[in-house]
Amino acid sequence: MEPQSFPVNYLPIIFQMVVAVGFVVLTMFATHKLGPKRKTDDKLSTFESGIEVIGNARTPISIKYFLVAILFVLFDVEVIFMYPWAVNFRDLKGTGMVEMFIFMGTLLLGFIYVLKKKALDWD
Repeated sequence: MEPQSFPVNYLPIIFQMVVAVGFVVLTMFATHKLGPKRKTDDKLSTFESGIEVIGNARTPISIKYFLVAILFVLFDVEVIFMYPWAVNFRDLKGTGMVEMFIFMGTLLLGFIYVLKKKALDWD
């Protein structure tokens, strides 16, 4: 017979969570109220990896950049699916090999489509 769990058994966990959340809230409140409040031009200026900001951040960027990034993520994620197949190669036998050829063929068709559309050509 398994022991039953009662709400009273969870009291230490609930108490620990309340103390943890209370500590976070108290610390954030105390640092906000007690901390220094010096607003200078240097503190309020935008900072990006130690480089001074030049111009507007809303300038248009070529769609080719985003297309290459999305295609990289797409094909990279597809390649990740090959690892479990390689680990279980012996257990899958011939069926697994046929399924992997279908998978690789689909990937190859997608890559050929990308090449035909000249999505990776930079002008």
